[in-house]
Amino acid sequence: MSLSCSATELAVLLGSNATAAADYICGQLGTVNNKFIDVAFAVDNTYLLFSAYLVFSMQLGFAMLCAGSVRAKNTMNIMLTNVLDAAAGGLFYYLFGFAFAFGSPSNGFIGKHNFGLKDFPSASADYSNFLYQWAFAIAAAGITSGSIAERTQFVAYLIYSSFLTGFVYPVVSHWFWSADGWASPFRTDGDLLFGTGAIDFAGSGVVHMVGGIAGLWGALIEGPRLGRFDNSGGRAIALRGHSASLVVLGTFLLWFGWYGFNPGSFNKILVSYESGTVNGQWSAVGRTAVTTTLAGCTAALTTLFGKRLLSGHWNVTDVCNGLLGGFAAITGGCSVVEPWAAIICGFVAACVLLGCNKLAEKLRYDDPLEAAQLHGGCGAWGLIFTALFAEEKYLNQIYGSKPGRPHGLFMGGGGKLLGAQLIQILVITGWVSATMGTLFFILKKMNLLRISAEDEMAGMDMTRHGGFAYMYFDDDESHKAIQLRRVEPRSPSPSGATTIPV
Repeated sequence: MSLSCSATELAVLLGSNATAAADYICGQLGTVNNKFIDVAFAVDNTYLLFSAYLVFSMQLGFAMLCAGSVRAKNTMNIMLTNVLDAAAGGLFYYLFGFAFAFGSPSNGFIGKHNFGLKDFPSASADYSNFLYQWAFAIAAAGITSGSIAERTQFVAYLIYSSFLTGFVYPVVSHWFWSADGWASPFRTDGDLLFGTGAIDFAGSGVVHMVGGIAGLWGALIEGPRLGRFDNSGGRAIALRGHSASLVVLGTFLLWFGWYGFNPGSFNKILVSYESGTVNGQWSAVGRTAVTTTLAGCTAALTTLFGKRLLSGHWNVTDVCNGLLGGFAAITGGCSVVEPWAAIICGFVAACVLLGCNKLAEKLRYDDPLEAAQLHGGCGAWGLIFTALFAEEKYLNQIYGSKPGRPHGLFMGGGGKLLGAQLIQILVITGWVSATMGTLFFILKKMNLLRISAEDEMAGMDMTRHGGFAYMYFDDDESHKAIQLRRVEPRSPSPSGATTIPV
């Protein structure tokens, strides 16, 4: 809140030379007030920048997760695609994406200003906002790369990644996050969808569903990897990734980055809800980190025991995917629900993931990282979850006070928010299917999508990237495996002592 000072009011209290003294005091107070404003801007921008750094670090998590989930012969290929998601995404989001997403003033469908960051920064956005939103855009592209791993031509990666980050994703983020978007809860004209707008705080739909559905169409149009399903009976054959260690490392890096993804989506931290109390945005940021943690932890444990019952194994890769499914689901409503509700979110998210994986197997759908099931399925559940459990007081704090605001159905808020969320699911599915599905179909018709069967069997590292990601010592005698022989137990010696073989 700005400090105010009136020289006229002070002059009455100061006696002789009152006007000059009052002008001096007000000038000093004005200087102090400007310093407070400067500090507030600095704190909020620093908070957003560090959140952007955390979200960007998720690219390393994606790279490690993808590398560990594919076979060793394709490691270099999948890591290179993750690097290019960031590089190509950065250029195309700078040229077009940010303008399509947040260029204002605009219409409800797409932004029209700030191409190449022209006339930027503005009163409503600084460079930290661009960096943060770019990190989100490349996260969506990274999701898609996992679905089409181990069989996709390199040029197809470049084309789809540029198109997704430069056009498809920005349009969706404009709809739900821009002040001009037709379904945004931030609309300034008060014309909100169902009186509330679609609530997707950090992107269960905008990021995760977009990336997951794009990957779904890519994998469907390409078809499964060679050897994934038995040709005679259609039985699924596991093509396991080569490194559980990299999967776990990538999962923890993503977990760490999610604390920028969800809490960072407030954009500001120095906002007071009740002046002079602990009730401020800093507390909401902490609550959001807690709900994120609880949803992921619950989903991980649910997946652990669920897979134990289904397969009889304690599988670390499945647990990691379950954890990430919980994170993807809570992302949409992490700031507007109570911590206890996040546990419900994580539990159901794990069930959704297990169910989607079973369905994918029956339909002979092959997704090496379960990206479509995890991000698409759990992301959709996250939007529905928000419609059921969103608290009215949290919605008013974050999206502006509105008497009688529709909120969670189970919280007594009626069904309007649920209607808005279902519309969000439908329009995201339709938009991404129409754009990315068409793109992948065109690439297939132009023979630019899938590699040859020979290259796929040999592995893309050797055929497309000049060598394997790891060193091998098959011809080195010192690295050959030691042959072990079975040692049979011997009879006790006459003296009663047991002879131990040397």
